[in-house]
Amino acid sequence: MSADLHFEPTMVRENRTAREIYEGIKANPTRARFGFGNKLAVLNIDFQQAYTRPDLFPVSAYVTDPDQIKWVNRISELARSANMPVAWSHVAYKADGGDAGVWGTRTNTPDSLQNIKYGSERHAFDPRCDIKEDIDLVNTKRMPSMFFETPLRSYLQWHGVDTVIVTGGSTSGCVRATAVDALSYGFRTIVPEQCVADKHESYHYANLTDLLLKYADVVDAQEVVDWLTARQG
Repeated sequence: MSADLHFEPTMVRENRTAREIYEGIKANPTRARFGFGNKLAVLNIDFQQAYTRPDLFPVSAYVTDPDQIKWVNRISELARSANMPVAWSHVAYKADGGDAGVWGTRTNTPDSLQNIKYGSERHAFDPRCDIKEDIDLVNTKRMPSMFFETPLRSYLQWHGVDTVIVTGGSTSGCVRATAVDALSYGFRTIVPEQCVADKHESYHYANLTDLLLKYADVVDAQEVVDWLTARQG
């Protein structure tokens, strides 16, 4: 005979913003970390104009840290100089958007996800990005995670990577999905705070909090720069 159990809600409710909660957790000196391993890869997610150029695409694009791309370029160059892989993704779909699947069914406007077409201005990488196409791994993806149905996991394994630096956007979407997959595949996962962005402060900091508590180390970008600088030949 089953017991008739009843519990009152125990979910914590606070009168603090998502940013205040994040900053409080980040400041905890006893917070455990995954840390860096021996070899990292830099995963730069969706630095395409649809998401980085509010001057061109104000509905879909966003800026959180104005120096985001400068940080990403610096970290990527240091990684290359240390013989560590750099990978870039961007999103695009075929003419009818059918390969966006269920993800592409909620809206159908010029700004909708499934209407990012190959070779379009929305698909194009932001020209500020320093991409070395003869060295870096560059892929088009269709779903949130940079790992989903791409060669990324096998590429990282071949290169002996044990740590990934996740950058890009959005924090609440593709960054989070990639970080969760990275941890699930056994990679130490690090998110430099200045290198990720989102459309809304609340989404951004709520997801940084979740990443920090569960899936990744969220660190200052300078910490990644310092780690890579110490490994320059």
